[in-house]
Amino acid sequence: MDSLITAAARALALGDALGALNHIALRNDAPALALRGIAMAQLGDLDRAKMLLRRAARAFGPREAVARARCVVAEAEIALVSRDLNWPVRALEAAQVVLEKHGDRTNAAHARYLAIRRLLLIGRLDAAERLLAGFDSAPLLPASRAGHELVIGGIAIRRLQIKAARAALALAGHAAHQARIPSLTTEVEGAACILDTPAARLIARGNERLLRLDEIESLLASKALVVDACRRAVCHAGGLILLETRPVLFALARALAEAWPDDAPRSTLLARAFRAKHADESHRARLRVEIGRLRKALVTVAGIDATEDGFALVPVRARDVVVLAPPTDEAHATVLALLADGEAWSSSALALALGASTRTVQRALDDLTADGKVQAVGQGRARRWMAPPVPGFPTTLLLPAGLSGG
Repeated sequence: MDSLITAAARALALGDALGALNHIALRNDAPALALRGIAMAQLGDLDRAKMLLRRAARAFGPREAVARARCVVAEAEIALVSRDLNWPVRALEAAQVVLEKHGDRTNAAHARYLAIRRLLLIGRLDAAERLLAGFDSAPLLPASRAGHELVIGGIAIRRLQIKAARAALALAGHAAHQARIPSLTTEVEGAACILDTPAARLIARGNERLLRLDEIESLLASKALVVDACRRAVCHAGGLILLETRPVLFALARALAEAWPDDAPRSTLLARAFRAKHADESHRARLRVEIGRLRKALVTVAGIDATEDGFALVPVRARDVVVLAPPTDEAHATVLALLADGEAWSSSALALALGASTRTVQRALDDLTADGKVQAVGQGRARRWMAPPVPGFPTTLLLPAGLSGG
């Protein structure tokens, strides 16, 4: 490898993309194309970066399998940053095998790290943890080691293991300082700020207050019966009853919990569950049916008694009933939670991360765009959506698999 290629590689390792381009901008040999691609990625021109890396992969000869594999890993990282979550994962796995076979432990480890990051993004926490269990981060360079600790911290945050998250983010900060890349240091600091930012509202006995993530962790570990409006679940003493796919039952559970220890009037329950402005006998009959279903779903943690005016929640063992809600009850909150990372997402990537249909996500994006909360960039298949982070918005609690695992 000649001196200019070596100098460019060193500049890129320090995050100095312009310095790297000064060495190789006019060269079209395979190593220079690969480094130019990485430099353009660091500068944010991801489309050109992908094109250059593919040209480099084709330019490397048949005996340069390691170099081609490194190009695949670099392209996979660009796909991850650009939220192209449908990028062929098998290509990354094949590249990792080639790199391990030829003794390139650093880039092989980086390939596995990228696979773990993708799993974290789409909410497959269990699969991400399985890959982490046998992962040796020692070969990673400081910048990748910081990213590795960010992944560990991200999993811990989504599982509401705040002590473990703080430890991982502290290690990430140390690695970022060693890497001497300002943007990486800023990313770690931003992740650490999440731990001290109000993430939800506690609604209990008619009062409300904001909670941080560590307070939410303590609340969910307590003996209180928690109706979690961030993830549509009912929690008690570590147990979990998911109602995400049963919106009517969850609406009734939340209304009953907000009214506790009093009863919730039938008119309130009809409005919350069915959005019925003028209820007739068919609505009241349906309410009785849905209350019966909710009673069956909550049988281990609470009963539901009929009263003269409506229904009342009766905890089995809990001494208190509370509602955990977003700071603002925002429509399409899960879409906003993903977009709050500041990256540009395609509708297909959002659908994959949320486990929803592309059409459902598209309708949400249309509503958010009309309200000025999301902006579109590009046209056709290159169209992407972005939204700036909203101060105080509970992104962590609303991310995929935040409570139920991967």
